[in-house]
Amino acid sequence: MHFAICCLLLLCPLSGISPEAFGAARPQPVFSIDRDTLRQGEFLVATVSGSASGPGLRFNGKRYPMFRQGDGGYRALVPVENLTEPGRYEIVAGDGDRAQRIPVTVVSNNLPVQKIWLDEKTNSLKATEEEKKQVRQALRTLSGEQRWNGAFDYPSKGRKSSPFGVKRSYNGAPVSSYHKGIDIAVPQGTPVLAPADGKIVLTGYEANRFHVHGNTVIIDHGQGLQTIYLHLHAIDVETGDTVKKGEAIGTVGSTGISTGPHLHWGTYLYGTSVDPELFVRKEY
Repeated sequence: MHFAICCLLLLCPLSGISPEAFGAARPQPVFSIDRDTLRQGEFLVATVSGSASGPGLRFNGKRYPMFRQGDGGYRALVPVENLTEPGRYEIVAGDGDRAQRIPVTVVSNNLPVQKIWLDEKTNSLKATEEEKKQVRQALRTLSGEQRWNGAFDYPSKGRKSSPFGVKRSYNGAPVSSYHKGIDIAVPQGTPVLAPADGKIVLTGYEANRFHVHGNTVIIDHGQGLQTIYLHLHAIDVETGDTVKKGEAIGTVGSTGISTGPHLHWGTYLYGTSVDPELFVRKEY
């Protein structure tokens, strides 16, 4: 069940200055979140209304810029990383000398461990520094405009061969990572379509040192939200292009570390992976 949790200012000084010295003459911004309990790999919607400028937002040791909305308020889609320890946390919105705090509970998503076996050649492949740097920078793009509108579509329709969030063991080794997207098993050459409007911020090629990701496209949808498409056979867009929902961006392949033709589709908020299907099920 989704509901809004709101609070007026708790008048907690951020700088040791008495809030009474500043707060009496101006309205008190209202901080709210859409829910106070969520699973690993999900996100919450935080809003602040009545603030003259973008307030600082902090959760689990990280800061999240908030983005101005059409109604004059500010919003951030705040991710809960898939390996976040379940428990009680606090999300804090600061407005100058004042702060507002709301408790948040993170619960386990109870996803299983997936065992993957790679041949010797594939298992020896490692991401290059250039590859990691370019992907990391693209997935941390912060553009103020919200380019998407409404719920997302799936970029390709087919059997979901691996869900988001499952922990992974490679060739019998201890769990070292988790699946940061969903895999859609479809034949090589199947078109990959933009699930929502956006701007292409990265095109990377296996032939140009993208050894692990393979042929890659990243779309910036604005306000801290990006989507990534891995192991493509062909790429039909260039960095800097704008794309509309339903427009072809490439075709399904098996480049990089891949055991067969499929599309890996990932969704990131502020550089943290979240479940892509959340954006298909509901409008944000």
